[in-house]
Amino acid sequence: MSEAAALPVVIVGGLHADARRSTVERLLRTVPRSVALHHDLATADAGTVRRTVRDCVETLDQGEAPLVNDCACCALREDLVPELERLADGGLCRLAIVELWDSVEPKAMAEVVAAHGAAGLRLSGVITAVDPALVLPYLACGDDLADTGLAAAAADQRTVGDTWARQVEYAPVLAIVPGAELTADLAGAGANSAEGVRGVDPTGLALLSQLHPMALLVHADADDDLAAVALAGFDVEAAAGRQHPACALLPQEADADGVSTLVWHRVRPFHPERLFAALEDLTCAAARSRGRFWLADRPDTLLSWEAAGGALCVEGAGPWLAGLPDAAWEMVPPMRRVAAALDWHPEHGDRAQHLTFTSPGLDREGLVSLLESCLLTDAEYAAGPAAWRSLSGAFDELLDPVL
Repeated sequence: MSEAAALPVVIVGGLHADARRSTVERLLRTVPRSVALHHDLATADAGTVRRTVRDCVETLDQGEAPLVNDCACCALREDLVPELERLADGGLCRLAIVELWDSVEPKAMAEVVAAHGAAGLRLSGVITAVDPALVLPYLACGDDLADTGLAAAAADQRTVGDTWARQVEYAPVLAIVPGAELTADLAGAGANSAEGVRGVDPTGLALLSQLHPMALLVHADADDDLAAVALAGFDVEAAAGRQHPACALLPQEADADGVSTLVWHRVRPFHPERLFAALEDLTCAAARSRGRFWLADRPDTLLSWEAAGGALCVEGAGPWLAGLPDAAWEMVPPMRRVAAALDWHPEHGDRAQHLTFTSPGLDREGLVSLLESCLLTDAEYAAGPAAWRSLSGAFDELLDPVL
């Protein structure tokens, strides 16, 4: 089937449930013959996921899908495409709106839909709906999803803060919907009342623009703009490249409306023990921090850093290109090679510390001082790579867990 004849599918997600539902309602009313498909994962405890299909007037269909591997999100993956194909085969639907359940991240669902383009589907957009007044409370929330009833599987260990951050940073479009209320579980310090002509909280907007400076912010009540971005198109490969730690489009230096972003870039490697000892302070220094880094005792491993709500995730993200043989470079995506070239150092290649910290009330000087103290000293650096490898493996338990 040609791309022109394929059914456009827009994904609308986000933990701000009221904002998400409002965005979906706007699209249903604005785009003629549009249909919304939603899987409610809250029924997973009963062993099923509840599916609802509706238009702007009424519910068109309801059903249930059994859990797959005790995972509600897996059930969503299995049931989503057949339902979309049914809508495409009917030929009456102009736009399929996939309203994700609260904690479902758009990346996985976007890749599922895009993989079925030959089945008459075209991923036309990914939107995360946001109430600016709730940006900081959700970003700063370190509660486990399981403790707030938002886990997508029994083994789901994500937190509210890091899940919400990824929902925002993946989507190229953020639908701004002022006025949603805090839920009982997430209410707390840091919430700002929505003020101004349109009820938009400036601190929330500043956080959004600094966390994801490339995002297009669209007011959900701007019907024509919202419809346009829902049908504009979406490239999952480019989006995945923008999220990979090696070539992620990280925030830039900024300071506006009480929110600051610090970009810290160095070449010298971290001392593993000193960095490990500073992890708690670094994690709590900002509402959101992310980037890539390297350790002196692991010079060939690119490490990713993601923190939100006081919770940190450090993982290996493959090799630095400087550690690969020349023949392997042909298999590296162009975006990765370009990113490496921008960071290239005569001695260390693409190995570098590139971390960003975004938060209201950011203590820039204190943060820089702490980060600098974790680097190798002049004497340690002069000892050379052979000596670095013999340093205590403080991160071994974190990066190489015994299963």
